[in-house]
Amino acid sequence: MRNELVKTDITVVGAGLAGICAAIAAARLGLKVAFVHNRPVLGGNSSSEVRVWVCGATGHGVNRYARETGIMGELFIQNQYRNPEGNPYLWDLTLLEAVRAEPNISLYLNTDVREVEADGELEERIIRAVTGWMMGSERLIRFESEVFLDCTGDGLVGFLAGAAYRLGREAQHEYEEDWAPEVADDITLGSTLLFYTKDTGKLVRFVAPSFAKDILTTSIPIKRVIRSGDSGCHYWWIEWGGELDSVHENERIRDELWSVIYGIWDYIKNSGQFDAETMTLEWVGSIPGKREYRRFIGDTVLNQNDIMAQRPFDDSVAFGGWSIDLHPPQGMYASESGSKHLHADGIYHIPFGSLYSRNVSNLLFAGRNISATHVAFGTTRVMATCAVIGEAAGAGAALSVMKGVTPRELREYHIAELQQILLKSDASIIGLRNMDALDLARRGTMSASSTLTRICLDQPSEAYPLAKDVGLLFPIEGEMGQFELLLSASGESELTVELWDTGRAENYVPATLRHSVKVKVSTGERQWVEIPLVQGSDEPAKNAFIIVRANDRISLFKSAVPLTGVLAFESMHTEHSSRDDDERYTPVTEWSMKRLVREPFCFSAATGAYAASKATDGYARPFGGPHIWVSEPLKAGIDEWIEVDLIEATNVSEIHVTFNDDVNEDLINLHHHETPFLVIPELVKDYRIEAWANNGWTVLHRETNNRIRKRVHSINEVQTNKLRLVVESTNGSPRAEIVEIRVYSCQ
Repeated sequence: MRNELVKTDITVVGAGLAGICAAIAAARLGLKVAFVHNRPVLGGNSSSEVRVWVCGATGHGVNRYARETGIMGELFIQNQYRNPEGNPYLWDLTLLEAVRAEPNISLYLNTDVREVEADGELEERIIRAVTGWMMGSERLIRFESEVFLDCTGDGLVGFLAGAAYRLGREAQHEYEEDWAPEVADDITLGSTLLFYTKDTGKLVRFVAPSFAKDILTTSIPIKRVIRSGDSGCHYWWIEWGGELDSVHENERIRDELWSVIYGIWDYIKNSGQFDAETMTLEWVGSIPGKREYRRFIGDTVLNQNDIMAQRPFDDSVAFGGWSIDLHPPQGMYASESGSKHLHADGIYHIPFGSLYSRNVSNLLFAGRNISATHVAFGTTRVMATCAVIGEAAGAGAALSVMKGVTPRELREYHIAELQQILLKSDASIIGLRNMDALDLARRGTMSASSTLTRICLDQPSEAYPLAKDVGLLFPIEGEMGQFELLLSASGESELTVELWDTGRAENYVPATLRHSVKVKVSTGERQWVEIPLVQGSDEPAKNAFIIVRANDRISLFKSAVPLTGVLAFESMHTEHSSRDDDERYTPVTEWSMKRLVREPFCFSAATGAYAASKATDGYARPFGGPHIWVSEPLKAGIDEWIEVDLIEATNVSEIHVTFNDDVNEDLINLHHHETPFLVIPELVKDYRIEAWANNGWTVLHRETNNRIRKRVHSINEVQTNKLRLVVESTNGSPRAEIVEIRVYSCQ
């Protein structure tokens, strides 16, 4: 046995996605990080050991333009390219490579932290060190740091340090949450084991173990969906333990879950009710995926009302969008549905005050253990949201060390600096713009080879009968001019079209009716019909939500080519009203884009939303408009470019470019679904950066086969007053698209 001492700036304990993003964020800011994990692989519940697919603010396509950027975004994009089939072992590899790429991270796998040295009074605690036992190596390692991050999920480090926490459900009156119980209790969400199946192509028997449960003696076959072709997270509802202590009775919970899994498989294989003769069990989990345990208390306790009101915080550092998703305490044995959902009208904001302990001065946390009520935790708990919280906590920890302040002092005196650091690294704080005084491009003038000034989706793919109300969302800036729809009419008819605004800039639902018109339509095929909607040139830039009311004589047309900033929707009112479940329907679920992703309707309208100036307007993702430069359609042999004219000649040393990776595209790490492409088509593929020097353009850098969103190019110092990014090709999009350009000087 060996005793070791490791001294770093920051220690991160727990390597789920929250811990991974926290460690990487701190390391990229130049801090030395000890990264400690008690399992042999990274990823927590998303790893090959548990295999839960990574959900986040998109809500599997419920929310619009909601996919995470920053470190989590990098992981999504990398996995999409190298692991489109959703192999869980290749996801492990994606995570491991991301951590190993950071020279400031020292990784300690198989190291179980079970001792914490902390001192001070109850309300003024401070952690001095944590100690972990590295299994298999017989190494007892003491980790000393200035700041510690508890990303363990269960919150063991904070608990041992004396951090204040809650366990279970708060009473309704505490935070006036109508989804909370009337009386507080210790009930939590349960744990789940998953399993994978495989079709072998030959007959396969299954002999059930003695402990397999006869599920016909339970309510499971009546209350839950069982299909022979499903596996993995389709069986998320195999959940139990919400009425138990999910940590101290972990083994009991695991055994019960095993008994049900083998019982379900026995039912599928041997009941004669399923086509499963050639199927076998390929993998069964052995580590219960826990949903809930301790939630630490910070200076802010996020609650249901914050989520539903989409409350903005002065210290916002991250965002979420998954529904408030709560499960019955009895789990798979419950008589009611396996989950109930409550959606806000769009994404919600997460404050820094929920990411550090109110009474342990050098402790931050990220993941499912942040400072939130049980109800709010119902949405913050999903892993992509945990990941963006982790990036914010990691950056906050780094800045706290750099400035020699506590996280609370950082929030009080330096929160704007932390927010700008996060934006510079492409983490998303919705609605906050780049205010970096060192970014020279902000003070420059933008121009481009061309700019898309009129949306004209005139390449129809297939007819869409107008059997239900549909919606079109697109950006308006300046006069909309002539708005036209491509349609066919089987007879003389009258079409009702409405112009709505979306209310909040981060929302994509109809909020307020602005204008309604009825248009006479003549019989005819593929005719462009002018719709006299009015948008004044003096009105602020915004997204328009056009509702076209159902008409059984009319068909619209889907566009064969999508366009950034344009979305199409179907009204789900009829379908929802016929469903019997526990989901409360709101505008974001009433208007669904799931069946129309990348297939807007053919229409035409003018807009100023794609100007070159958008690349330096401070926003790096959609917010009341796309905030992106888009060129006219590319032509063979002609490069499109965007240019920054600086105020004066400057020694330029670093150029940041953010490309469009379509944050409306719902990506996933495992087998929930695949995209039809390995690389987001809107991403620029080949490009070069040029500087104006000696009365001509000099190439500073050329990049080929790009497939990522954010690129930072350090260049040999050059003095110039103009820089140009030249787009040579894209990954499939017919236009050049640039989200943001930043320019920094070595001075």
